[in-house]
Amino acid sequence: MLSNGRVQIGDIPDKPIFSIMQCRLTVVRYPKHRGWAGLLSMALFRFPLFFSRSHSFWKLMGSGKNGTFDKTPDWLQWAVLEIGNETVLPDTPPFLINWWKRMGCEKWILILEALEGHGTWDGKACFGAIPKQSQYEGQIAVLTRASIRFSKLSAFWKNVDAVARQMAEADGFLISLGIGEVPWIKQATFSIWESKEKMKRFAYQLQEHAAVIRKTRKENWYREDMFVRFRIIRSTGSIRGKDPLDRKL
Repeated sequence: MLSNGRVQIGDIPDKPIFSIMQCRLTVVRYPKHRGWAGLLSMALFRFPLFFSRSHSFWKLMGSGKNGTFDKTPDWLQWAVLEIGNETVLPDTPPFLINWWKRMGCEKWILILEALEGHGTWDGKACFGAIPKQSQYEGQIAVLTRASIRFSKLSAFWKNVDAVARQMAEADGFLISLGIGEVPWIKQATFSIWESKEKMKRFAYQLQEHAAVIRKTRKENWYREDMFVRFRIIRSTGSIRGKDPLDRKL
């Protein structure tokens, strides 16, 4: 296996060859007083994406206020995740691009390659047949998403804030975004780290975070969950007037 997570034929005999799936995450910020346009777009954008033959999976999502799971929405910031058929990255439908341009939106676009992970999103392995682990060790992006059981909402939100604060102060942490399909219930955190090693150090060695992970499993908080790590192929644009990675790619 190559260091970037790609699998070469012959490297792993008698085992399945994993696919390399690329996706696009577009984070959009609307001008002040135009949050209504962001909310409306969540309805309008469904049509061109639904009828697109080049998209195998897509999600329209809102954002939380504080860069992670958050009960308070940020009405100015929204996100679109696009995945193509097989390994071909689809073009963003022109309707979306023209809408953002007319509304004077600020955009941050990430092209990502799924490397490793587990779980499903709406019952689908939407990032393809990826291994649970790879040998890639460089700068890494992480998507953690979950559909929370109604009976476990209180426990979930009671434990999230402390972990989010510690993540923001962790060694190697660059940025995180709170995104989700349904406020409070269907939530996701997208974070970027200097290296896989530093991300894993936070995820598995920080006692508070490890304790929350154990609780989620023991108490069965989620109806469905997914954890995927990505290599960042390209980052363009800005949010709040700044490159979110500040030339760290």
